[in-house]
Amino acid sequence: NLDRVQIVKGWLDADGELHEQVYDVVCSDDRTINDEHRCDKPVGNTVDVEKATYTNSIGDALVLAYWKDPAFDPKQRAFYYVRALEIPTPRWTTYDAAFFGVALPEGVPPTHQERAYTSPIWYTPEK
Repeated sequence: NLDRVQIVKGWLDADGELHEQVYDVVCSDDRTINDEHRCDKPVGNTVDVEKATYTNSIGDALVLAYWKDPAFDPKQRAFYYVRALEIPTPRWTTYDAAFFGVALPEGVPPTHQERAYTSPIWYTPEK
């Protein structure tokens, strides 16, 4: 299931410095988006690390949203892309540790969130 969908915006300022802003557009499980444009709380985690299993009982199978750039400047070049994040699942190292009956490697998180990205959308102002 999905955790959330984001818009990633990048732009150059007047000095040519690159900036990036991440906006959560929709959050699963009826979570709301706060004033910082982020989900108000994490989606949760159903991973059983010892068994390397999880349940698909959190998040949503389908999310829909409309988004309008709150800081759009028609005179500024920008790029946008969409990023979708799934709920936490076991990392491959967690699956291997459970299968082979060995300890998890140190310093490696036991879970991760798969992500999918769209191609960028480039905005160029008219001259």
